[in-house]
Amino acid sequence: MHKKIIGIAGVVSAGLLATGCGGAGSKGAAPRPSISQLPNRLDRPGPRPEGELRPSPAADAPFAANLEYELRKKTLSLANATGEVTAECPKDVGSKKGSTALCTSHYKGAEVQWDVAIGDTSVWSDNYVTFTATPRKGIMSREGVQRIIFGNADGTLDYIRCNDIPEAVTVPMGPTPYTCQQVMKDGQLYYPQPMRATEDGPRAY
Repeated sequence: MHKKIIGIAGVVSAGLLATGCGGAGSKGAAPRPSISQLPNRLDRPGPRPEGELRPSPAADAPFAANLEYELRKKTLSLANATGEVTAECPKDVGSKKGSTALCTSHYKGAEVQWDVAIGDTSVWSDNYVTFTATPRKGIMSREGVQRIIFGNADGTLDYIRCNDIPEAVTVPMGPTPYTCQQVMKDGQLYYPQPMRATEDGPRAY
C-alpha cells in the first residue's frame, strides 16, 4: 500500500515568513554616548542556501520519514537559521485524520519537542495530508538574531553587538536573557533590545 506523504503542512503559527512586529528594525530611543557596548560583535549573515532541504525522503519513504522531513524544515524556521537538523517521530505514526504523535528535533544542540496532529487529506490529492505541529519551546539562535535584525534594518546599520547568545539553545517562548544593540555606520550606538523566542524565530521587541 502506498504511504501517504506530507503535503500541506499545518502552520506552526500564522505567517512563517513574517518578519515580526516592531523592534528588530526600530532604533528605539535616541542614542547617547553613555550607552555601554555589549561584548560580542555580529555582522550581516550570508545568503541562505538555495533549493530544498537535503537529504529529502525517497518517493516510497514511510509516512514517519516524510513527517520528520517536514519537522526538520519547521525547526529551521523556529531558529530562523540554516544548517543540519534532525527529527524523529514514532515509526508507527499514522496518516489517518486524528492521529497524534510526539516528535523531537535537534538543531546544533537545541532539542525541541513537537505535538503533531494529523488532519484532512488534501483537496487536490489523496496522497497528501495536512497536519499541525506545535513546538513546546522555541529556539534562540545566533544566526536567527542576525537574520531578523539585519533583515529589518536599513542601509545605515553597520553591525550589531549582543551578549553571549549561543549558536542555538532551547528556550521558553517569550522574553529571553539575550539582548542585542545596533551600531550604525556613523558610529551611533543604540540601547540594547531584549530578544524574544517566538514560533516564527527570534524577534527583537
